[in-house]
Amino acid sequence: MGRGPRAILALGLLFLRLAQANFAPHFFDNGVGSTNGNMALFSLPEDTPVGSHVYTLNGTDPEGNPVSYHISFDPSARSVFSVDPNFGTITLVEELDREREDEIEATISISDGLNLVAEKVTILVTDANDEAPRFIQEPYVVQVPEDILAGSSIAKVHAVDRDTGSGGSVTYFLQNPHSTKFAMDRHSGVLRLQPGATLDYEKARTHFVTVVAKDGGGRLRGADVVFSATATVTVNVEDVQDMAPVFVGTPYYGYVYEDTLPVTEVSSAGTPAAQAMVPVTIRIVDLNNHPPTFYGESGPQNRFELSMYEHPPQGEILRGLKITVNDSDQGANAKFNLRLVGPGGIFRVVPQTVLNEAQVTIIVENSAAIDFEKFKVLTFKLLAIEVNTPEKFSSTADVVIQLLDTNDNVPKFTSHYYVARIPENAPGGSNVVAVTAVDPDTGPWGEVKYSIYGSGADYFLIHSSSGMIYTQPWASLDAEATARYNFYVKAEDMEGKYSLAEVFVTLLDVNDHYPQFGKRVQEKTMVLGTPVKIEATDQDAEEPNNLVDYSITHAEPANVFDIDAHTGEIRLKNSIRSLDALHNITPNGDRTWSLEVQAKDRGSPSFSTTALLRIDIVDTEMQSRSPMAAFLMQTKDNPMKAVGVLAGIMAIIVAITVLISTASFWRNKKSNKVLPVRRVLRKRPSPAPRTVRIKWLKFGRTKAADKFVLREDRPNENCNNNSLGSTPPPTAPAPPPPPSMGPAHWTVPTVSGSLAPRQPPRSPKPKAVGSPVQSALVSELRQKFEKKNVHNKAYF
Repeated sequence: MGRGPRAILALGLLFLRLAQANFAPHFFDNGVGSTNGNMALFSLPEDTPVGSHVYTLNGTDPEGNPVSYHISFDPSARSVFSVDPNFGTITLVEELDREREDEIEATISISDGLNLVAEKVTILVTDANDEAPRFIQEPYVVQVPEDILAGSSIAKVHAVDRDTGSGGSVTYFLQNPHSTKFAMDRHSGVLRLQPGATLDYEKARTHFVTVVAKDGGGRLRGADVVFSATATVTVNVEDVQDMAPVFVGTPYYGYVYEDTLPVTEVSSAGTPAAQAMVPVTIRIVDLNNHPPTFYGESGPQNRFELSMYEHPPQGEILRGLKITVNDSDQGANAKFNLRLVGPGGIFRVVPQTVLNEAQVTIIVENSAAIDFEKFKVLTFKLLAIEVNTPEKFSSTADVVIQLLDTNDNVPKFTSHYYVARIPENAPGGSNVVAVTAVDPDTGPWGEVKYSIYGSGADYFLIHSSSGMIYTQPWASLDAEATARYNFYVKAEDMEGKYSLAEVFVTLLDVNDHYPQFGKRVQEKTMVLGTPVKIEATDQDAEEPNNLVDYSITHAEPANVFDIDAHTGEIRLKNSIRSLDALHNITPNGDRTWSLEVQAKDRGSPSFSTTALLRIDIVDTEMQSRSPMAAFLMQTKDNPMKAVGVLAGIMAIIVAITVLISTASFWRNKKSNKVLPVRRVLRKRPSPAPRTVRIKWLKFGRTKAADKFVLREDRPNENCNNNSLGSTPPPTAPAPPPPPSMGPAHWTVPTVSGSLAPRQPPRSPKPKAVGSPVQSALVSELRQKFEKKNVHNKAYF
């Protein structure tokens, strides 16, 4: 016995301690792919623009206190994210580079002012195709003997791309595969001599092979891009002993002099010798001892430079280049070919074959490839090589073309659409999202101006230079009225070239509505054992702001009612099972109680409102003794329901009577038989009338309906029934079952029937228990049947 009070005291202290405890807040864990919660398994592409809202921290406090959010990084690491402490919006503040940092470790925390909960998270940085292939081990210079077999491996190039997936795979090919003796294995990067091809030191001592390394392509800032790089492989051909000696310069000519001096024979001294005179012709034959030479306006020159605008017209001559080529030899020794070595298909040179000397003309062949955004400088080699000489003398000159920019590009957004989320209570002028469009053109042509338009743009403005979208200064956003806006943003350069992107703005619901009851003062009727319900609605758009909890804030006495916090159902405490028990609690014995009920939402901060509820309590036993009274009591709050039910019953009774009467009339008319006249004189002993028991309309203690029964006259034996032989006269159809009104039995009259009051019994009259409502209903039924009887007599 001594342990009882001690245990109760300990339990009370435990409840008090729990009531005073302040539980720590916690994050929501929404799993992979979610953009709000605790950043579990969150990943971000490395090409995400700086300033983008990438995630929203989301959590709650068990006590409903406001929470704040924080994010921190290791002191030795970069702080790449910032967070809004009130709304949890995480913004990228530094550029990402997966090749430098593929994981970012951070510590996120949530606090309710008293408790701080921190979690360590790892953000994965996913790859974008932002790296170009890069050749390693350059320069590539190889020595190859001229007798190397066709198909032999000559050199191997290697390029790496630090991207992953298809963006990191590298394939190789030659820039001019159709004008070379070499072939490239696209996967291994091995350079080979083509089948059927040979090298000849005496014809070409050096070959320049341009190799292109290209990645597999991928996505970068919403677009598909492919990067490539080039390298030049210099193939030096080594001479081998594969030629027999050959005399050159044949036929040979001696040196013959034409002179007027005699010739004289050798004679004895002092004696003149015989002499004769003959002419001698000296013919000088050219030796191939001069290579072709390029000249500029000031003499020999091996470098020519020119500035020109990108995308010149097809077929345009580069008139700024003044190039002359000359070979000082004569005849076949002065014949040579001209060609350009470098990116193929962009320019062509005229003439291609020269004898002695020519003016060099370079013509545009592919205007689209002359693109300032791809190449700021185009470099070619102008090669002159002799055609029909064994020496194959050659010379080269560099042609350097500086490209000038034009407005040939349209501004392009980094994404086709932008998604932003802002709280509905954000003040006017709040930043929403920053959009970015890039115009590769330089100077004024690369400057972008932003504007917005569309049906959803009325509440927003955009900074024309930065692309930051913000709310109108006067804007008052309401997630309950409009939760989403979408409109278009336009990026335009100075000449009107533009592109569009779509912006979607979602308003985050803020708890800015109070729960509302239908009425501030409500009246309910409670039957013992059955709850009553009170309901409040919250106009906020999202959970938990629109979830409502109910509680009783005031009641006298306070230990009578319980309320379901979620549904609002109010019921008596389990210890109260009768009106007597209820009267023992209330000294005045009242059957009506007033409660103050509070509806409180689950938002942060939380709002609440109260309503006054008056409850009438009735006993179930009294309801079972008087069904009509119980029904009327239950419909006290909705009188139209009671009127509708009573009207429906009367309509059913009248409809059944009309149908039976109509059927009887047409049946008798077809048989040409006259039915006997019947009057209501007595209660028919047999067959026993069928009854329809409508329990919810049964008057358990009312005997007023016993006054009305059906009586029937005996058939007139002298009446002519138009019968032949012993055929029995036709009989009226069986009457339909009347509704049961308590223990009294009713019989529905036929076409010729009428109502007559039953003689009161000899025994003492029972005490009437019915209410005035029951008596009024019986009177109304009686009037209905009397009117129907008058109508039925009209047939006879």
